[in-house]
Amino acid sequence: MSTEVRVPTLGESVTEATVATWFKKPGDTVAADEMLCELETDKVTVEVPSPAAGTLGEIVAAEGETVGVDALLATIEEAGASPAPKKKEDKPAEKPAQQPQSNEGKMTDVMVPSLGESVTEATVSTWFKKVGDKVAADEMLCELETDKVSVEVPSPAAGVLKEIVAEEGTTVDASAKLAVIAEGESGGASAKEEAKSEAPAESGSKGGKDVEDAPSAKKLMAEKGIDPASVQGSGKDGRIMKEDVAKAENAPKQASVNVASTPSQAPRGPVNADDASREERVKMTRLRATIAKRLKDSQNTAAMLTTYNEVDMSGVMNLRNEYKDLFNKKHGVKLGFMSFFVKACCHALKEVPEVNAEIDGNEVVYKNYVHMGVAVGTPNGLVVPVVRDADQMSFASIEKTIAEMGTRARDGKLSMAEMQGGSFTISNGGVYGSLMSSPILNPPQSGILGMHKIQERPMVENGQIVIKPMMYLALSYDHRIVDGKGAVTFLVRVKEALEDPRRLLMDL
Repeated sequence: MSTEVRVPTLGESVTEATVATWFKKPGDTVAADEMLCELETDKVTVEVPSPAAGTLGEIVAAEGETVGVDALLATIEEAGASPAPKKKEDKPAEKPAQQPQSNEGKMTDVMVPSLGESVTEATVSTWFKKVGDKVAADEMLCELETDKVSVEVPSPAAGVLKEIVAEEGTTVDASAKLAVIAEGESGGASAKEEAKSEAPAESGSKGGKDVEDAPSAKKLMAEKGIDPASVQGSGKDGRIMKEDVAKAENAPKQASVNVASTPSQAPRGPVNADDASREERVKMTRLRATIAKRLKDSQNTAAMLTTYNEVDMSGVMNLRNEYKDLFNKKHGVKLGFMSFFVKACCHALKEVPEVNAEIDGNEVVYKNYVHMGVAVGTPNGLVVPVVRDADQMSFASIEKTIAEMGTRARDGKLSMAEMQGGSFTISNGGVYGSLMSSPILNPPQSGILGMHKIQERPMVENGQIVIKPMMYLALSYDHRIVDGKGAVTFLVRVKEALEDPRRLLMDL
């Protein structure tokens, strides 16, 4: 009994494919679901499994031929079919022989997980596994990097990593396929071993390479004069596909586009050979590139201005020292300085609402809430998690939320939703020792407060010179919407609330 091998569904709007490679030849024994050939479309590479166990009969579509959907590729002569192929009683006897192999040969696609609202693409930063490695269900396969966070991709099933579709450095969209998992402990290893056993016969014509490149890829490389050694193959076992050649051809062009979009647009001057040998070039991460672009856009768009003041931190420090142990015992979190600043800013924003507003076209949007962004430094760059409705939260709730978000930000575990919708931002450069700086706006917000190092300085108080723990405060604001009077008033209200924290309790 013969079983037909036909072209599977290739996807929406894809009507034809090219037969890239046959893994088997006529007369070879094949198992159910074992890979027979690979088809190449203008978008993806599709592997065609055997629909039944038996022997590969006739190959109808040879390598390099273009075939349509549902076209006949080959035939399979099923094992044990010669006695009485038409008897229905024989069919149940065939299935038990196939069942043990069906689980082994099942292919599961590894797709890009949900990246969050408004995020449409990511870059594959690191693969933790390589093709042929065994993986457990939920074991981390790779890490994706968006312009905000890093996302780890777990394995959807236990088995063997059969194919990596998106290599490191590849930019993928939110619905892209990353890899293929062959389910089961052996994960189709038998097919891999058979391919290796056939490789020596092919290697003579490949110069030591034990896989055959796609015919369309070889043709394109010949036309473009591209050296196969310079092309990174993304097909099975490193096979070079047509899209790999196109990617290699466009690489220099793409690199120039990326360079042009980074902040440093002017070319470097000449560097002597000795200095160049001691330099290291590292590609800018998506997070760092996005930070650079957003900050530069902020400077180019907003009429940004900064006003300064200083605050005597004695009142906050004394109150904190007096109650920190009781606070920690009752609420299970340390009483830090940040909750005082958040509360003081919420208090000041009520009096100067334009600092908590934003421009939308020809309109000003005033917000009757405070979603406080708290800038957090991470190994990959600055991120700004948002404490939502901070004006309605207690000191303990603010401290707990900031502590939790700070830890998850440094671990790259923040979701996109937790970093969106902020109405005002606080940035604490003092933790790094900064004494004075001008923070840059986080668009579309109209204000950002910069905290700095607490430094003991001689101050005049009631005609006497005394030593006080002082901190410089800096408010950067968008002068298109916030006038100088409003900015100064805001900063004075923050100063007053911090120097006498009791004012916060009485809403003064």
